[in-house]
Amino acid sequence: MALQFKIQIKNIIDPSVWRRLVVPEQFTFLRMHKVIQVSFGWDDYHLFQFSPKGYASYPIIGIPDSEFAADTLEAKKIKLSEIFTIPKQNFNYIYDFGDDWVHKLWLEKITDEKLLRAKCIAGKGACPPEDCGGPCGYANLKGIMEDPKDPEHREMKEWLGLSKNKKWDAEAFDLDKTNSLVAKI
Repeated sequence: MALQFKIQIKNIIDPSVWRRLVVPEQFTFLRMHKVIQVSFGWDDYHLFQFSPKGYASYPIIGIPDSEFAADTLEAKKIKLSEIFTIPKQNFNYIYDFGDDWVHKLWLEKITDEKLLRAKCIAGKGACPPEDCGGPCGYANLKGIMEDPKDPEHREMKEWLGLSKNKKWDAEAFDLDKTNSLVAKI
């Protein structure tokens, strides 16, 4: 069987940023973390967790840490099918506990499809750059990038690694490229 999810980064608009993924039911939460990372374009620099309603909701699934999150269940040991059993269930995936990129996962449907690898079947919007300050910082960055006369425009363009003639495109999403990356997980 396969699980079809819509995953959207919360508090991002104009455009919203989301992906529709189909994953084998036997995937662990750690493997799902990796699929989410590549499908959105994150660089996997930061900690993450899955939980029903965000911080302090249980179960917390991630990488256990005896100092900070002793009650965290190991993401590499729990299969998605142990949690996701009926359509319309939802969960949160939080990436980067400083910027707090909260992704809402909706289980859209469970299919009889036999998959060995995940696939991305749709999406919208460019992933925010790592360490840009969360949803508020990203909104600010988009405003700066839309206004070449903004005093920070040149600095932010350089920070993003854009050449002089290249523009930041918050709507950029390449399904074929994303799917080829997802298939490698």
